[in-house]
This record gives sequence, C-alpha cells and structure tokens, in this order.
Amino acid sequence: MHLSYLFRGGLVSPFALNRRGVLGMNARNVNYIARYNDRDKYPIVDDKLNTKRQAKRYRIPVPELIAAFETQPSRRRVMGVIEPLDKFVIKPARGSGGKGILVIVGRDGDDYLKPSGAKVTALDIQRHVSNIHSGLYSLGGKPDRVMIEALVDFDPVFDKYSYEGVPDIRVIVFRGYPVMAMLRCSTHVSDGKANLHQGAVGVGVDLATGKSCHAVQHGVRIDQHPDTEMRFSDLEVPDWKELVRLAASCYEMTGLGYLGCDIVLDRRRGPLLLEANARPGLAIQIANGVGLRTRLEHIEKMDLEQLEKGVDERVAYSMDYFAAEPMG
Repeated sequence: MHLSYLFRGGLVSPFALNRRGVLGMNARNVNYIARYNDRDKYPIVDDKLNTKRQAKRYRIPVPELIAAFETQPSRRRVMGVIEPLDKFVIKPARGSGGKGILVIVGRDGDDYLKPSGAKVTALDIQRHVSNIHSGLYSLGGKPDRVMIEALVDFDPVFDKYSYEGVPDIRVIVFRGYPVMAMLRCSTHVSDGKANLHQGAVGVGVDLATGKSCHAVQHGVRIDQHPDTEMRFSDLEVPDWKELVRLAASCYEMTGLGYLGCDIVLDRRRGPLLLEANARPGLAIQIANGVGLRTRLEHIEKMDLEQLEKGVDERVAYSMDYFAAEPMG
C-alpha cells in the first residue's frame, strides 16, 4: 500500500505511519535538523546570495547572477540593470517558499511579461524591489537584499509535465548521502507554481535511474498530469547522475548534515543548484510513496569509514541501495 492511500482518509494512525517508516515533523526537527545542522551554518542556506557565493567557491553550478542590491536601490539603478534584458528573475535573498520571486519571460513595448502572459509595468517592478528590500518576503520580516538573475534556459524535456511553470527537482541529502528525490510540477490549480500545498504534482524519482516511480496531487496518486495529460510513467530526468552528484556535493558546501537541494535543468549547462534548505519539508515521502525515516536510519548506522567516503562513492552507494521499482 502506497503512502498516498494512507492519507486519503484524513486521520491516520501513528502506528500505521510508523510501520511505513514515515518521518514526522517533530522527529525531523529534533532527531535530524537539531542534531545534524549546526545553527552557525544556517546563513549559508537561509540567504540565497550567500548560497550562490559559497556554491561558486565549491564549483557548483548556479543560475547566473546579474546584479545584487545590498541596500534600497534607486529607480535609476534598477531600471539600468533590466533595461537591456528581455528575460530575468527578481528574488529576495532571504525569501522562503517561493515568495517574492518575480519571473519575466519577455517584453511587450514598455511592459514586461510573466510566464502566464500577464503584463508587469516598470512601476510594478520598482514597487516589487522596494517590497523585497523592506522585508515583506524575508524570514522574520527583516530588511532584505535584492537579487536579479538570468532566466534559466530550461530543458524542454519537462515541457509537457508542467503548466505555466518549470519543474524543479528536490533531493534530500543526509550526511552526504542522497536519500530521496522528487520532481515538482506546476499545474493550473497551483497557478504555475511548483508548490505541492497549492496543487502542484509531486513525482517521486528513482535514485538509481532518474525515472518516475510514483506521482501524487493533493495527496492522491495520479498517473498523468491533470492539465497536459502526459503520463508520468514516461518521465525520465536527463543528466541524472550528474544531478545527484551535485546534490551530494552540497554536503561539503554547506556543512549541513540534513538538507534539501533544489535543482533545475538548463538546456546548455545541465543541472544548476537553485537553492539549499536546512529545513526541507516532508511531502517528498508522499510523492515517493515511501517513508523517509527508514532511509535516514540506515545512513545513521553507517560506520565512520563509510561516512568519510567521497562524493562519487556516496552517490554510487545511494543509487544502488535506494533504487526503486519503475512506475507502472
């Protein structure tokens, strides 16, 4: 029985979840986040600008940074940066949950176009930048820094698996070992955002092959995308081993023992690290139909020699040990 069926009826017995190896929020917070993540490392991942700079030190590819405003920028400075650009992304450095991210995919005269086709004026952009800087989207509401990034040239392999948005891949890494992965696909209901709580589709991805093994929307198992009707059984993430290796490398980059790595696929550059998260959510278990706790406990039982292995050895181990059956 898949986890998605356990949750369809609402309340679920804790004993049933425990038998399935499901990790709960309290256990995640106490046994993994508090135990394996030093708080002095949080600024590396809680600030996207810090993450980007740290990633470059470790030669981990990230989307290109066009400009960063540490303090409230003037209208002239902002417009001077975006004036020659047709495509770009504006985001808060310390935002969370995708809040405050403005994606521009084209121009229409003096206006800018969002992926949905909606128009954004120059004044709208200036207000948005001001809101970011004032801390409207930041953790704790503190004044934030503004980032302008180049729009990723997304791999077209996912074109029919998403609606008015681009999927990203979340990989959970524990003590340097990738333990679970999922693809988040936007839908009409989720308003083009890859947010599972808003109705995006979570697709469990087999660590061994990059092929889909399970898919859910609103906690219910599905076989095809609700808008495009593309079957998830045909989905396979390209450059999979390279993508998993990138995620595993974030262990050394961040110094965090338990983290989530969000990765996108660029048509030319391949996998790029979008951001890292010291408090990754637990919906990845429902997307995979498999509990996370059992996998984490397996890594915890490893001896010191195994934990000191390099990135390639850790990736090879995870791809072999945590392999799943292809989606039927």
